[in-house]
Amino acid sequence: MKSLFTLGQVVATPGALAALENAGQQPGDFLARHVSGDWGEVPPEDVEENEFSLKHGFRLLSAYRTSAGNRLWVITEADRSSTCILLPEEY
Repeated sequence: MKSLFTLGQVVATPGALAALENAGQQPGDFLARHVSGDWGEVPPEDVEENEFSLKHGFRLLSAYRTSAGNRLWVITEADRSSTCILLPEEY
């Protein structure tokens, strides 16, 4: 998989870490999808926004589900200094 951008410092919220642990999954599984442009379960307009943001240096958002069914968001800041894995309700 080709990386389309840098993730910067990667952080995760306690809720996201608990959801990953509950599902027996690793953050890297979702980060690899995010950085390769697999935005997951976002609507078409958000896919378009991510493609625009990728070219013009704006924030990137992906949405995934763990194997246990919990939704996770992965957000990379516009300056690519950091990426956060979080639950939508923690935003």
